[in-house]
Amino acid sequence: KMLRASENAPYKLVGFVDTDKEVTSKVLMGVKVYELNEENMKNIISKRAKAVIVSPLKMETINPKTDLDIFINNGMSVLAIPPMSFLNNETPTVRHIKSVAIEDLLERPQITISTENISATIKDKVVLITGAAGSIGSEIVKQSIKFEPKMIVLLDQAETPMHDLILKMNTITPHVRYSAFLGDVRNQERMEQMMQIYRPDIIFHAAAYKHVPLMEDNPTESIQTNIKGTKTLADLAVKYNVSRFVMVSTDKAVNPTNVMGASKRIAEIYVQSLNNHLVKEGKKSTKFITTRFGNVLGSNGSVIPLFKRQIENKGPVTVTHPDIIRYFMTIPEACLLVLEAGTAGNGGEIYIFDMGEPVKILDLAKKMIRLAGYRPDIDIPIQFTGLRPGEKLYEELLNDKEITQKTHHPKIMIATVREYDYKEVSEKINELIKFSAHGKNFLSVSQMKEIVPEFLSNNSQYERLDLEKELKK
Repeated sequence: KMLRASENAPYKLVGFVDTDKEVTSKVLMGVKVYELNEENMKNIISKRAKAVIVSPLKMETINPKTDLDIFINNGMSVLAIPPMSFLNNETPTVRHIKSVAIEDLLERPQITISTENISATIKDKVVLITGAAGSIGSEIVKQSIKFEPKMIVLLDQAETPMHDLILKMNTITPHVRYSAFLGDVRNQERMEQMMQIYRPDIIFHAAAYKHVPLMEDNPTESIQTNIKGTKTLADLAVKYNVSRFVMVSTDKAVNPTNVMGASKRIAEIYVQSLNNHLVKEGKKSTKFITTRFGNVLGSNGSVIPLFKRQIENKGPVTVTHPDIIRYFMTIPEACLLVLEAGTAGNGGEIYIFDMGEPVKILDLAKKMIRLAGYRPDIDIPIQFTGLRPGEKLYEELLNDKEITQKTHHPKIMIATVREYDYKEVSEKINELIKFSAHGKNFLSVSQMKEIVPEFLSNNSQYERLDLEKELKK
């Protein structure tokens, strides 16, 4: 009715598809209702059907990963009208029809969280978010607003993304005070100024360098930002009596094969050992909590935006290896879990999230090509480029010696990891920061391997350090 009521609708109705056998084979509005199966798909395609539109009711009940594959695999575009809960009681029209996103086709059950604890922790508090203009940071900003903080302090060193974030803030948060503070987490004096001005109650630390190949070529920068920046803020959090410091980490910190992952593991080690040191000293101080998760869908520089651009340009779509797999999580659910874990923790924990089933990147590329209406390797070629320096075939959320403890939430677990002596690790990290400040790449990476013995380089120039270490045994 909606399609026929619209004079300018770019669609012509040629049939209905349903799984209910009581209505299949009947005629509705002058067109046939087909049962959903491969045989009937041939009849549907013979009518030159190019797209299927999923009704709002069906979008709330189907399994997008499996129920829509039959259309995608037969070269049809999949469109949908959002569920009625998203339409704010509006009557659906042609303008509501959108392409189904690849994010909708990765089977991930909806995460539900009781927000009482988050609200009790954040409400009427000054919340500092580092890396606030990035993919994760900006989503933490967005979600924190819902819990009515006294003020949100946005910290980032990137001017243009910060400007873009401010424009969004002016529209989404007229009732919450905020301040945009340009600064680099590596700059001790600038960070001290910020802490003196705002005196935050809670810090969500999302600022980091995250691109594996880039950090493999620039290890000292990774150390300066991911390690020195974290240490600087953590030390200031203690000095200025911040109640909670929540660090965003990565599954690449587990058995790291690259500089970026090792730098995040060392940052984890520092905040955890600092927390435990304060507890042993009997000081009621900052609670340091780490959250560790995998890849987030659609984040800046991630594989999905890359594939989209390559498909728009008619390929090739580049995959590093036919067997490479990754865990994925949407940005909103990752950040909601960060808020939940960060506000529930007692200090010293490393939280890991249930990332669901791993996704084969080649399958993801093929599905995105089909979703765009093309045929993989026929209309759009797929090219294998080889693993990049430091890259793994698969990521892990725990290393061989780590075990997990259950928490109050089925999607959140605590990793039981080796404890480090604060004074010893602090000395080693200070030495590492000095090496990196002088641009000494190999010396810096060698020191990282001393701190994190399980750091074994892969497909990298630093593999020779592992060989030298092995020969000395």
